[in-house]
Amino acid sequence: MTDVHRSDASGSGYSMYTEEGFSGWAWFTGGLIGLVGLFQIMTGIVALAGTGYYTVPARNLLVDASYSTWGWVHLLLGLVMVVTGGGLAFGSSIARVVGVALAALSAVVNLGFVPAAPFAATLIIGLDVFLIYAITIHGGEPKQAR
Repeated sequence: MTDVHRSDASGSGYSMYTEEGFSGWAWFTGGLIGLVGLFQIMTGIVALAGTGYYTVPARNLLVDASYSTWGWVHLLLGLVMVVTGGGLAFGSSIARVVGVALAALSAVVNLGFVPAAPFAATLIIGLDVFLIYAITIHGGEPKQAR
């Protein structure tokens, strides 16, 4: 019984983090920014498909633009976020900077879109704030493993 305990204490256990450069936080942030990107894409498609979905006229939003303009902004932002998620998952430093910038931009865009879709916009803003936290605090773990 003491031999088992002694072998665990000596560090003979396998660690994916130190031996393969795997970081759970990197994959989590990559997946989360991909999820937020999918939400943005869905919001963009709904805004482009028809303005009848939203009960608030476009002129009552923070920025007076048509729903097709809002749709393209959400759609393009979502596509770039999905691509950035791949870079984050593999620990790219450039993807970390771009990810924080995109999450901040996403939060600002959705802040202007709150009157049209209050629940969805608030959910995306909350995910963006958590995403910025996760990238800035835990984003450097893959570099430490190499």
